[in-house]
Amino acid sequence: MTTILEDPYIRNSREAEIAERADRLSEVFAGRAAEHDLDGSFPFDNFDDLKREGYLKLTVPAEFGGEECSLYEMVLAQERLARGDGSTALAVGWHVGLMLHLRHIRSWPAELFESLCRDVVHNGAMINHFASEMATGSPSRGGKPQTTATKTDGGWLITGRKTFSTMSPILRQFIVSAAIEGTDAVGDFLADKNENVRIEETWNTIGMRATGSHDVLLDRVFVPDDRVITISEPEKKNSLPDDGGGWLLHIPACYLGIAYAARGFALRFASTYRPNSLPGPIADLPHIQQQIGNMEEEFVIARRFLYSLAERWDREPEGRVALKPELGLAKKLATNSALSIVDKAMRIVGGASLSRSLPLERYYRDVRAGLHNPPMDDSVIRTLAQRALREVQGE
Repeated sequence: MTTILEDPYIRNSREAEIAERADRLSEVFAGRAAEHDLDGSFPFDNFDDLKREGYLKLTVPAEFGGEECSLYEMVLAQERLARGDGSTALAVGWHVGLMLHLRHIRSWPAELFESLCRDVVHNGAMINHFASEMATGSPSRGGKPQTTATKTDGGWLITGRKTFSTMSPILRQFIVSAAIEGTDAVGDFLADKNENVRIEETWNTIGMRATGSHDVLLDRVFVPDDRVITISEPEKKNSLPDDGGGWLLHIPACYLGIAYAARGFALRFASTYRPNSLPGPIADLPHIQQQIGNMEEEFVIARRFLYSLAERWDREPEGRVALKPELGLAKKLATNSALSIVDKAMRIVGGASLSRSLPLERYYRDVRAGLHNPPMDDSVIRTLAQRALREVQGE
């Protein structure tokens, strides 16, 4: 694992401390990753460690007892965490990313947001937004939820089924999107897990097997009026704050972390494997060095773009919305680079890379999940094209 001093993206002592904590956790998680992957079990033990180390309050506002990490610092922590276990990093990334997002846009009722923040700091609470549904696909595509919210005395009754509900086994509360019955409006509600919430363990995938992204079924779940976050009507202009979606950089950070782990394994293997047909290790062979060089090129470019973009997002708040195309490109570049890096690492290692006793085949399966995290590649390309056309048209 790269030491703190060797990482050019650690700029000061605060970032060094954040990286050191993530490295400690990553090393522990790496020792458990194969078992959780094999069983498809949720890593409750990892989340106990995250809570104990204070990682869950990473992006909570300082005024409520959090560390108030910047986007850059969150990316740094998440990338290093994923070197040990991609599933855990991606799962907790939704929590720390959402807390950073909510801290900046402050779209929640003030008392409700403060209550959530203090719950995170003092009790290790976590949050995620359950919006995906089988009929509508990814919420980033704009589909209207089939989950419904019906007005009742003192609150709302929520009924529906959510898919890809990451961290569902451990969350005590979650944000749920629902269509307001009898209208075209859609609301976001803060719901508690209770006897009317059921988890159906549907998450049985080839990669990211330990994220606990099961289906969540809600049957007339009561949400009081003071836990309504927003209600948006399509015919009215969206007045909610927009930070460009920088918090979603936790996704490319995760996949670059997995790629780094695969890269490191391949480099160590190439430096030490000496078949008896050669006078030295395979790292001396020109075609192996070509693979290593190509792997390094992709890693350096994707990582530099990710960190420079996170730094710019932090430094220029007024320009965050305009950064949306680049933010999407960072995810596309990192994810596809990670796929290619892991593939090259396996080519370097050879047939042994397919063994379940080695981590490379898990890395290979895990990085493929990045293709299905938002934003999707086609959306990124379309957004870039539309911006280029507006520029030519003088808009």
